[in-house]
Amino acid sequence: MSQDTQKLLKVEDLKTHFPIGRGFFSKGKGFVKAVDGITFELNVGETLGIVGESGCGKSTTGRSILRLVEPTSGAVEFRGTDVTQMGKQQLRSLRSEMQIVFQDPYASLNPRMTVGAILMEALETHKIGANGAERKKRVGELLSTVGLSPNHASRYPHEFSGGQRQRIGIARAIAVNPKLIIADEPVSALDVSVQAQILNLFQDLQTELGLTYIFIAHDLSVVKHVSDRIGVMYLGRMVELANKSDLFRNPLHPYTQALMSAVPVPDPDVKKERIILTGDVPSPADPPTGCTFHPRCRFAMDVCKQIKPAQLEAEPGHFVNCHLYDPQYNQGAKN
Repeated sequence: MSQDTQKLLKVEDLKTHFPIGRGFFSKGKGFVKAVDGITFELNVGETLGIVGESGCGKSTTGRSILRLVEPTSGAVEFRGTDVTQMGKQQLRSLRSEMQIVFQDPYASLNPRMTVGAILMEALETHKIGANGAERKKRVGELLSTVGLSPNHASRYPHEFSGGQRQRIGIARAIAVNPKLIIADEPVSALDVSVQAQILNLFQDLQTELGLTYIFIAHDLSVVKHVSDRIGVMYLGRMVELANKSDLFRNPLHPYTQALMSAVPVPDPDVKKERIILTGDVPSPADPPTGCTFHPRCRFAMDVCKQIKPAQLEAEPGHFVNCHLYDPQYNQGAKN
């Protein structure tokens, strides 16, 4: 994958909280802290994988960046402009540069429209192509690009397999020549053999079109296959962020270590310590004080229960939110 030092996206202390009622006898409202202070940067041509268990805020992070969900606070700078401060008209013009591929390829396609009409709608909305004939030609090219036949333009979504429908979703995303694509668990609903084909398609399109990806998944093997860097999320926070090779070679955060220990090893002779986490994931409506992982952490200290850890650069390019790597609280990291 091509790497360019030019910064495309900068996310700083992004928070997205959803208001909820506290109950019949309680006054006021509480909040589900789906995203609770995420910071990272993304370079042109790079793929950032975001991984974590269900409910950790991965998808909300992606949708907040695109403002499909309105962030509560923080900044999202796309090519130097803060997306969170844009008006509706400015945001509309930016949509062609930032696109999303959804998890469910059937629910995200209008069943009453042909594939050609779905792609044509994207072209017409963003005024791509001088006339109908030119747009129709573009539709055929898009279908060919994602491995389908131009003749498929007259068919409806229900006439395709899950993998083919996801190809249509990808074609719709690249139709408007975006710079950034957020792929929100795009292969989790597909068979394993089809997953590999779609992942390879994403990589081919990145090389061909110079795309930049945020690739959201809960499967470590998937993000390892496609990503340059990986961010690990837990309960609304990105607890670790590093190059793919560094993260798999030396996971620093206790939660990441537990995730890595659960990855199967194909060689039966290789023995691997399995780290079993105790307890359940706390509710994002009532997260623990201090570090949200401390109730399940085998290395938890008193400070972890009181103070939320800051993002530290424990090694060059390797960031971790953990007091174990802060000299103020601990002289050496636990492994």
